[in-house]
Amino acid sequence: MVVCVFCGLIATVSYTSCTDSLDSDKYFDDRTTLESVFTDRDQTIGWLAQAFTFLRAELADCRTKDNGFFHCFADDMYYGDRDPKLGADYDYRQTYNALKLGDYDENIGYVAWQNGYRGIYQASVFIHNVDKNVDNMTDIERLDFKGQARFVRAYYYWLLLRRYGPIPLMPDEGVDYTQSYQDLAIPRSTYEECAEFIANEMVQAAQEIQYWRRSGEFVFAPTKGACLATRALVYLYAASPLANGQLQNGVHPASVTDNVARELVNRDGTPLLSLDYDESKWARAAAACRDLIECEGHYDLYHHPVQTTNNETNGYPITIVPPADGDFSEKTWPNGWQDIDPYLSYRDLFTAGSSGSSDCSLEDALNEVIFTRGFNAAWGPHENIQGFVAHQLPNTLNGFNCHGMTQKMCDAYYMKDGSDVPGKDSEMNGGDGSERVQGWTTARDFRNYPPLAANVSLQYANREPRFYASVAYNGSRWWNANPSQTVRDHYPQVTYYRGTTTNPDTGETQTNGYSNGSYWLRTGIGIKKWVSPADYRTMKDGADYANIKPRIEPAIRYADILLMYAEALNELTQSYNIPSWDGSKTYSVSREVEQIKRGIRPVRIRGGVPDYTDAEYADRNVLRDKIKRERMIELMGEGKRYYDLRRWMDAPVEEAKPIYGCNVLMTYNQRDEFQKIVPVTSLPTVFSDKMYFWPIWFTELKRNNQLVQNPGWRYND
Repeated sequence: MVVCVFCGLIATVSYTSCTDSLDSDKYFDDRTTLESVFTDRDQTIGWLAQAFTFLRAELADCRTKDNGFFHCFADDMYYGDRDPKLGADYDYRQTYNALKLGDYDENIGYVAWQNGYRGIYQASVFIHNVDKNVDNMTDIERLDFKGQARFVRAYYYWLLLRRYGPIPLMPDEGVDYTQSYQDLAIPRSTYEECAEFIANEMVQAAQEIQYWRRSGEFVFAPTKGACLATRALVYLYAASPLANGQLQNGVHPASVTDNVARELVNRDGTPLLSLDYDESKWARAAAACRDLIECEGHYDLYHHPVQTTNNETNGYPITIVPPADGDFSEKTWPNGWQDIDPYLSYRDLFTAGSSGSSDCSLEDALNEVIFTRGFNAAWGPHENIQGFVAHQLPNTLNGFNCHGMTQKMCDAYYMKDGSDVPGKDSEMNGGDGSERVQGWTTARDFRNYPPLAANVSLQYANREPRFYASVAYNGSRWWNANPSQTVRDHYPQVTYYRGTTTNPDTGETQTNGYSNGSYWLRTGIGIKKWVSPADYRTMKDGADYANIKPRIEPAIRYADILLMYAEALNELTQSYNIPSWDGSKTYSVSREVEQIKRGIRPVRIRGGVPDYTDAEYADRNVLRDKIKRERMIELMGEGKRYYDLRRWMDAPVEEAKPIYGCNVLMTYNQRDEFQKIVPVTSLPTVFSDKMYFWPIWFTELKRNNQLVQNPGWRYND
C-alpha cells in the first residue's frame, strides 16, 4: 500500500515530530545528515510531509480574510469588519478598503513567495534523494512518493505564477531560496516557459503517481487527476488574454491597454508576457481539460437524489422544483434533473465531511473535488473554511456577520426559468432597462414562493437553486442546530434592517443590520455557501468553532474543468489535433457546439437551470459572456473570480465599478426603501495596472539581483 504523505497536513497520521525536524533549511550544507534521512523510512516520509505544509495559509485557495489574503474577495463578495475608522488597533493596509483600492505596499503577502520557494526546495531535495531508500520501500512506493513530490513542487510554481506572474524557475536539484546567493541569481522565466515547465512536470508526476483516486486515511494525497487538472489550469491561464497577446484577439474594451505586457520585461529586455496572440494555446488548454473529461468513471458532479417529501425540518427546505423546460426536466442524471435535487446537490457539496443534515459524504465530494488541501487550508479554524462559516453566520446565531455579497453577484444568479432577474444591474449602468419587482410575500402566500418565508422581498422570489444555496438575502431562514435553542429558534428568519428589528409574525427581535459597531453587512446581503444546517456557535466573541464542523477546501473541482473546457473551445476558429497527456490518443479540437455543451450542460443541469439557446451557442461573443457569468455563479467564493477577472483583463472594468447593495440605513418600517439598490460608499473600489500581479517583496529583490519587480511597484524602500 502506498503511504499518503499529504495526510501529515491534516493530522491523520503522526508525522509531527518528523516534520518539525526535517525542514530542508536545516540540511542545506549537511550532506551526511541528508544521507541518513533518506535511508530511514519514517524520516523520508516526514521530509515529504514537510514539503506539503507550505501549501497552507497564504498559499491556500479558500481562506478567510486575515494577513493580506484577499483573493476570495473580488467583485462578488466582501468583508466588512475592519473599516479604517476602527483606529490604530488595526493595520489599515489589511483592511478591505485598502485592498480594494490597491493601497497596500510591497510587503503584502510576502510569505506566499517565501513559502512557495521553500516548498519547491524541500520537494526538490526529496526527488533527488528518495531513491537512496532501497531497503525500506518498494519500487512502487518510491515512484509514487516521487510523483507526489513532483506534483507539489510544480503546484507551488503554479500558485506563484498565478499570483505574481512569470517567476524564476530554479535548477532541478533545488536551490535554497532563503539563502543569499549572489552567484546563483536567476531571472524570471517567461509566462510560456513557466506554463510549459509546470505542465511537463505534471505529466511526469501523473506517470509516477499510481492512483486516480485514493481512499481511507490517504484520501487527500495528490492523484493522477490532480496533476492533469493543474496542467489544464496552467494551460488555460497561458491561453487567456493577459498572457497571450492581450488585445490581439479583439475581445476587450478599448479602455484596456497592453501596458502590462510591454512593461513586464527582464533586465535584458525579454518580454515576460507574450506580445503575440496564439490561438493554438486555447486548443492546448481544451485538450488538457478533455484528459479529465474522458478518464471514464473517475470524476463527476455531486448530485443529491430528489427529495421525496417537502418539509422544513432538520435543515431541509421545501424542495425547489426546476422548471419544465422540455429538455432537462424530461431526463434523469446525467442528462437531466428529473431524479436529482439541484438545491441540495449544490449546497451539500460545500459542507461535505460535516455531520448533520448534509448527505454528501467525503467520498461523494471527492468524486468532484479533484484536488484539496483537506480540512486544513490554514493554521487554525479561524482562517479555514470554518472561519468562512463563522464570519457568515448572523449575529442572531452568534456569528461575526461580516462576509457579504455584492448586488452585482446577487443579480448574476438567474431566475428559475433561466431568464435574468428583472432590474438586473439596472442601477449600475449595465441593465436592460427593466425594473425590479416590488412587493413582499405574506404569511398567507409565502409557500407559493419556496423556499421564501413571509415578509421577504419578491426580488428574491423564483430564483435558481444555487441562489438559495448561496445567498443570505434579507428575510431568509437559517437552520440553527444549537440544542439549547427553542423549537422556534431552530429556523429563525434573519433580517438586516437598521437597529433592533421585531418580526411581526413571530415576535422575535434581532440586531443583524446596521449599527454603530463593526459587524454588519454593508450591502444588506449575506452568504450561505459553506454553511451547514448543523453549524452553530454558542457565543458571539472568541474562537468558538467547536460546533462548526471542518470541511474540505475545493482547490480544483470538476465543475471548473467542465467550464474551462467550454471556454477554451469557444475561442477557436480553426481545428487542431492535440495528443492526450499520455499519448494514447489524439483529440480533434475545434469550436464544435456539441463539445461545448459537454462542458456547460452538466453544470446547468446540476444547478437546476435550463440550457442556453441555440442562438447563444452559435454566437462566440455572446457565449463568452455566458461562460464568464456561469463561472461567477458556480465558483462564487472559491477564490476563482479574482484571478478570472485578471486573466481575462476584465478587471479594469469589473473591479472598478462601484459596489451596490440594499439601503441598509433603513429600518423595518422603511422596508420598501431598504430594497432600493444604492451605491455602498463604505466599500470603495478601483483598479490600476499594478493590481494585475502582486508586488514582490523588497527582500527578495535584494537577494536576487536578476529579479525584476512587477509593473507599478517599487524596487526598494
